[in-house]
Amino acid sequence: SFCTLLPSMGIVRSRLHKRKVTGGKRKIHRKKRKHELGRLPGNTRLGARRVSSVRTRGGNHKVRGLRLDTGNFSWPTESVAQRARILDVMYNATSNELVRTKTLVKGAVILIDATPLKQWYYKRYGVVL
Repeated sequence: SFCTLLPSMGIVRSRLHKRKVTGGKRKIHRKKRKHELGRLPGNTRLGARRVSSVRTRGGNHKVRGLRLDTGNFSWPTESVAQRARILDVMYNATSNELVRTKTLVKGAVILIDATPLKQWYYKRYGVVL
């Protein structure tokens, strides 16, 4: 996506490798900086939970999902969010390969087990969906 490999390898998010607005080539006048660091995509798949820890700026840690089977899903019209099980990846506008490999990305249409949302609805309104 935003990441690029330069000849000395390593993924960076700087604009040093891009051409100028006029179309001319830009001279690379300095080395890569730590704050321009980019990382490989996680390619999160559907499956039993498997995550890895990634060290970030300030010694903090992010959790990179490699395989996930649950997620937090919202029901915007009811202003509620519940944790639900992901059953399948149904459609992805980017590529059918992402559907075939069951890759979880933003914008993918997925099938979830709606039981937690249905239980919330029954508890709130007393109506079975």
